[in-house]
Amino acid sequence: MNALQGTFAPIESRLARSIGRAGRDRMANARVTQAEQQELQEAARRCGQSLSEWSRDTLLREARRGSGDAVFTELIATRMLLVNLLKPLALGEKVSAAWITEAMTMVRKEKHKAAQEVMQQYTQQAGKETSDGNTVG
Repeated sequence: MNALQGTFAPIESRLARSIGRAGRDRMANARVTQAEQQELQEAARRCGQSLSEWSRDTLLREARRGSGDAVFTELIATRMLLVNLLKPLALGEKVSAAWITEAMTMVRKEKHKAAQEVMQQYTQQAGKETSDGNTVG
């Protein structure tokens, strides 16, 4: 056995369709740079998958995730609560239990909107990046 034979699965297992899986007959393509391709291949390798299988899984996971990432939304809610709590404390004001309850209610009502706004800021910022990853402006 040569060195390459030990690193690849037999052709039969690579060509066999999983039981119950529909045939895949459509393609979703993207052009990438050589450096980006190497980065993608490394990510796939870390997951123990071929680049095509990893790409498919990643694309579908992102497509199915939707715009409301719960962890991100709760992180923004925590930030909102901290900012609202730290301001009066920094000014030496006392914070009552009623004030905290009111702040929590406001955060619950506003967290989704705030998370969307923060995500839009990140998306706009990412759009201003150059091809080498640096930010313009």
